[in-house]
Amino acid sequence: MGGRSSGTGKYIGRMLRTWIHGLAAHLPARCEVCGAWPARPVCERCVARFAQPRPRCRRCALPVPAGVAECGRCLREPPPLDACFAAVDYAYPWSGLVARFKFQGEPGWAGPLAELLRSTPWVEPALERADLLLALPLAPARLAERGFNQALALARRLAPRKADPALLLRLRETAPQAQLDRAARQRNVKDAFALDPLGAPRLRGADVVLVDDVMTSGSSLFSAAAVLRRAGAARVTALVVARTGED
Repeated sequence: MGGRSSGTGKYIGRMLRTWIHGLAAHLPARCEVCGAWPARPVCERCVARFAQPRPRCRRCALPVPAGVAECGRCLREPPPLDACFAAVDYAYPWSGLVARFKFQGEPGWAGPLAELLRSTPWVEPALERADLLLALPLAPARLAERGFNQALALARRLAPRKADPALLLRLRETAPQAQLDRAARQRNVKDAFALDPLGAPRLRGADVVLVDDVMTSGSSLFSAAAVLRRAGAARVTALVVARTGED
């Protein structure tokens, strides 16, 4: 009985936090970066200051010099993505805001972060062209711990009618990618993703957009994209809020 009561209490607590953050989204607020009031969660001045577009590799969104279309690694080892777009670098203030969204039970950040991503060059056309939006899934234990899938929350804000929460599956729990080097990240997510067998035929010839919050090496997105390719997807694009500078 004690375990069930504890689990119920955690669920109610998560629901209460979600309700509070939903209510707060409709009230006057201070900018979480500079403190300006009244403002959006991140005011227009801070967005203009900290979210300037920059040249990125078209296949992995890694920052590149102006005039460069693809980074060296993508030229040598083309990933299974046709395109990848990131709104910002994983740096101040976005790293802290994404951490609040992801780890501190603040799902209300899905709206502002999705709006930031949607305003990124070439993202709107990718969303309009897409047949399906698939969020990178969490393993059941991680989903239960966190209370929601932050990538799915973003996908539902970006294109609710195209977001499918059940087609792309995670088969097993994996170690946190941030703790691993590039080679270990690739091993960590190998064969970690699969498709719902009943929905897989929908991918034949489809234009698919993968959504996640942060991209580091790209191993998770590449692994998921490879699964979509094998199922017959004609085009796979990735959208992420933030991209680290790690290669």
